[in-house]
Amino acid sequence: MSKEPKNLEQRDGFQSKWGFILACIGSAVGMGNIWRFPIMVQKYGGMTFLLPYFIFVILIGSTGVIEEFALGRRAAAGPVGAFGMCTKERTGSEKSGKAIGAIPIIGALMLAIGYTVVLGWIFKYTFMSLSGSLFSLGTDMGAIGGTFGMTAPEAETLPEALKAMASAGFFGIGNGVWQIIALVVSLAIMVMGIAGGIEKANKIMMPVLFGLFLVLAVYIATLPGAQEGYKYILTINPAGLADPKVWVFAFGQAFFSLSVAGNGTLIYGSSVIYGSYLPEGEDIPSSARNVAVFDTIAALLAALVIVPSMAAVLGAGISEVHGGPGLMFVYLVNVFNAMPGGRIIGVVFFICVLFAGVSSIVNLYEAPIAFLQEQFKFKRAAAVGTIGVIGLIVSISIQPWTSQWMDVVSIYICPLGAALAGVMFFWVLGKEKALAAVNEGAKKPIGSWFFPLGKWVYVICAVLALILGVMYGGIG
Repeated sequence: MSKEPKNLEQRDGFQSKWGFILACIGSAVGMGNIWRFPIMVQKYGGMTFLLPYFIFVILIGSTGVIEEFALGRRAAAGPVGAFGMCTKERTGSEKSGKAIGAIPIIGALMLAIGYTVVLGWIFKYTFMSLSGSLFSLGTDMGAIGGTFGMTAPEAETLPEALKAMASAGFFGIGNGVWQIIALVVSLAIMVMGIAGGIEKANKIMMPVLFGLFLVLAVYIATLPGAQEGYKYILTINPAGLADPKVWVFAFGQAFFSLSVAGNGTLIYGSSVIYGSYLPEGEDIPSSARNVAVFDTIAALLAALVIVPSMAAVLGAGISEVHGGPGLMFVYLVNVFNAMPGGRIIGVVFFICVLFAGVSSIVNLYEAPIAFLQEQFKFKRAAAVGTIGVIGLIVSISIQPWTSQWMDVVSIYICPLGAALAGVMFFWVLGKEKALAAVNEGAKKPIGSWFFPLGKWVYVICAVLALILGVMYGGIG
């Protein structure tokens, strides 16, 4: 199979199959697995939510994830180069494809900027858990909520947010110092490249994250009252399956968790960009299956820690808990502080969250960094530094408007990027070349079901993710 010329003279890449898989898992295991998935499971009836969720994971993992890996590898480039390759194959010109490919790059950068704010919160709370200051708050919800309120100020509009930050000198309110620390750590990993930085870091962080989450799950299982949490998780209500919202939010959770966003970015993906670093001999369907399986395991482990914990401490009050940052930085702080061994539990939990956050953000920033390297011939360090400065300035400035910023990206840009990548691969590139891209390195050719399922079902689902997100104000 012929490939487009590589955009970098010496293109970096993953050195091992599991290095690539762990990096993709790191991209996928983000805050959605921790502060949203457990609440969705609890709110929509345990297995009543999980059954449609598993169906959508299988659908998206066997089409969209494979498609983005294959698209990136065939082009040996990120979205701009990959989309340009597709239109060149079809029309002889890459200009329109490259222009369209800028959309996922913009989405990845915007998502990374919002995530930088969140990662700053995580670094601060990890330090507070280690120092004991988080545990010293006890179960005083006023003190716990007030601490997070000072860390994450809010504003209704972007102009109000910018005015508030400017009037306080940008560091007088919010969490700017910890954002700088979080970004410096993340960029230090990225400046070392794919094999030397991202791959090595994920080989350490992901096994530790899974191991610590497993330890937490086992410990939580020993607490009195935790069994009520398992009832929430394992209950199935057949009548609940008739509720369209169950299917809509299960689909949204699977869609966004599996990192399909056209740049591959995960909290929302890095499938195209990480796929572009794959060697030709890698079995893409096998890798996609492993990513889907381990991302699901991570989400289930988070649910097995969080839902029984809340059941043990809050009892019937668990029904009043909502997902999002408040779950992790307010409710769970109260829950952990109230349980035996709570200080240690808090430390372990926030270390897990820290690893999940760092592994996700390096994936998000990789797409715009690779764009500068590929399209403008930046050296790695210069590309990392340029994007890092942009990320720092904007993330510091938008702190009070972070929630709305993330909504804009996740509701509009991420599903649009995923739909565009699907159209490019299944509709523009063509069946013969698309299948050749998927089958290269595979132990056996992918089944005849793959192409029609991707073309007629997955692409439509990606468009639906955009439409449903607008209708519901976000589905992931």
